[in-house]
Order: sequence, then C-alpha cells, then structure tokens
Amino acid sequence: MLEDAQTRELLGFLTLVTRLDVKSQATEYVLGLTGSADGRSFLARNADFLQALLTLTRDPSRAVVKDCYCALVNLSADESAHRPLVSQADLLPSLLKNLCDPEYDFSDQVCSILSNLSRRTDTCREVFRAIQSEGVGLAKIVEVFCTDGYNKKGALHYLGPLLSNLTQLPEARQFILDKDRCVVQRLLPYTQYEGSGVRRGGVVGTLRNCCFDYAYHEWLLGSEVDILPFLLLPLAGPEELSEDEMEGLPVDLQYLPEDKQREEDPDIRRMLLEAINLLMATKGGRKAVRDRNAYVILRELHKWEPEPDVAAACEKLIEVLISDEPEAGMENLLEVEIPEDVERKLTQQDEEERRRLEEQLLKSRGGGQRAQGESPEGRES
Repeated sequence: MLEDAQTRELLGFLTLVTRLDVKSQATEYVLGLTGSADGRSFLARNADFLQALLTLTRDPSRAVVKDCYCALVNLSADESAHRPLVSQADLLPSLLKNLCDPEYDFSDQVCSILSNLSRRTDTCREVFRAIQSEGVGLAKIVEVFCTDGYNKKGALHYLGPLLSNLTQLPEARQFILDKDRCVVQRLLPYTQYEGSGVRRGGVVGTLRNCCFDYAYHEWLLGSEVDILPFLLLPLAGPEELSEDEMEGLPVDLQYLPEDKQREEDPDIRRMLLEAINLLMATKGGRKAVRDRNAYVILRELHKWEPEPDVAAACEKLIEVLISDEPEAGMENLLEVEIPEDVERKLTQQDEEERRRLEEQLLKSRGGGQRAQGESPEGRES
C-alpha cells in the first residue's frame, strides 16, 4: 500500500484545481484501489481521500466525476467503509441534493450508493435521518421513484432497494403505511414492473417488510389497498383451472393468458411468499387469504417451482392454509414465543426438508446442478 509521502502526493492531485491530465490519472488510480479489499480498507481509513472523491463529483470533467462516483459505489458496497463515508466524509447531503435534481447526470450512481449504505441498520438510520432533515423527505423519494422519466439521464431503479432497506426501520414503515398518504397503493403496480428486476424486487421487499406490522393487515387486505392480488399475480402461471377454482380468485387472477409467465427471479418469488405468510399471521389474515382462493395459485406454483428453498417456503404456506386454526390464545403467530428446544428441532426439520427437496430436484433433472439466482438487492461493485 502507499507510503505516507505517496499518500500526501496522491491527495495533492485530487483537487478541483489540479491539471486535468494529472487529476484523471489520480482518480483512475483511486478507482483501481477500490477493486480490492485492501484498497477499500486503506481509503476507508483515510477520510481525506473520501472527502476528495466527494469534492471531485463537482469537477467540470465528466470522466473525472464518473471515476469518483464509481469509486464511491465500490466503497459503499464494503460495509467496513459505511461509517467513514457517512460520518467522516458526510456525503449524504450532497447525494440527496443531486438525487432530487431531474437534470443530474449521475443519479443512478447516487441511488446505488444510497442503497448500499442503507443495508445495515445503523447506517440505514443515518440515511433515513438525512432524508428527513435535508429538506428531501421520504415523500419526495417516493415521488421520484414513482414518476416515470423523472430523470431522463438515469433509470433510478436502485431507489427500489433503498425503499426496501429503509423499511427495516419502524418509522419508515409507518410512513409507507400511513392510511392518508396512499403510498402503498402507488407501489403495488411495481410488483409486475417488467423493465427492471432491481426495481421490482425493491418494491416486493418493501411490501414484505411492511407486512411485519400486523396491526395494518386488515387494512392491507381490505378494499382500500387489496394487496393480495398484487402478491399472487407474479406467482401465477398459465395453468388451466376449473371454473369453480377460477371464480373463487380475485378478478385480476381469473382467465390469465396462455403465455402468462411467473416472476423469473427466485429471490423475488421467495419474498412474495414471505409477504403472504406474514399476512397470514393473524386469524383474520388467514381467513382473507383462504377466502380469495390463494391455495390454487400456490398449489400450481409448488408443482412448478424449480428452486428447493422457494418450494419449501411455498409448501409451508400451503400447510398453514389447509391446517386447522391454532388453539385460543395462539391465533397471532407473530406473537407466539417458541421454546428454544422446539426452535432447534424446527430448524433441524427445515434443514432435513431442504436436503430432501434438493435431492428430489437433482433426480428430476438427472443429477444436474441448479442455477443460482442473483439477489434483486445485490450490491454494486
């Protein structure tokens, strides 16, 4: 790594007044450092470099600005750099200001950095606090996300994972679930957004996180929001159903076209199942899901599902649907405390079930290896 004299010399080149050819070589070198763990660790320990990169995002040279943003994206993908970036470089106010500028050229990189920085709960709180205190507000973030073509120079897809990360926090969920704001209703159509799995997965993750707050389940499942069809439709395929089964489904899931495709990303399918599972934590939620005939969609999904862990999640969901109601006092599954010995046993059973499903899948494919799905919230690098 760099000696002290070399460090000082390199820092001297990372200024707005440095000659362009020298500055370009310096930013290119720093970008190269972010490609290794040692390089990222070095930069994270030297806040002057982080501040210099942030300063040069205002440089007249587009190439220099691009190098700086790429370096910041790579650094933000490394959790060890989160605290220095947020606290020492104080980059959040600048990022949020640029994000809200519809003419800004590097808004996609800004979205990626904010998404990465909001993964961990501690820095997620810092991001949320900055959003609320820098004259932006979560309402503006939602508006930017939901406004098609807000920035003609960037797609802003990574605002989806940002929203998903922010809803780790109860205060962010309260905003999304505010019954007077209609935020949830604006997000629901994006569960079928074809233009980006990142945006789609971010919204599904946001909805899944909001479903942890069971006090809102009745509202979410009721006519004001009617969330269930938006969670089931991506899981539905082109299979033919009987007339009786069809009539029991929500209207949006009836008579689907022969070329209807299921959600292609297994991680998104898993999150959709998790959201439905959370909605079924209460007796009223289970009744609502049963009454909408969700079973037939989940049954066909389970027959089709190629990924063992997603198939297992689907199977557990079906078991809850077809099982008898819990005894009195145990109706809310999110409030039931499981003894440690029972939890260990259930974990062991889950692992055995996972292995069984994998063996079945390998046999059905003639021993082939299953493909690994990429997370919709995968980090930038």
